[in-house]
Amino acid sequence: MRLKVEFTTEPFDLEEAPAHALAARAVIEAAALDAVDVGPFGNTAEGAAEAVLAAVGDLLRTSLGAGATRISLQVNVIGDAPDATGDAVGAGR
Repeated sequence: MRLKVEFTTEPFDLEEAPAHALAARAVIEAAALDAVDVGPFGNTAEGAAEAVLAAVGDLLRTSLGAGATRISLQVNVIGDAPDATGDAVGAGR
């Protein structure tokens, strides 16, 4: 299964990225994810379910530890993960 996570950390600072936002970005960029898009008002990442779920756990712990007072996130199933042959696992179900 493939997942997509969208998240924001607060409080916002329009002047410069706060420490909790930088910490969240570092976690997501270091994770074993396929697609990462970070921006000032929202961030997204995609990958295999286990990688996304592990990154979300790290993101929550790290961002809260760096001063986030609120983290909003949404996780969506976006498809089946390919197996070693490149075929979608679970195809035809």
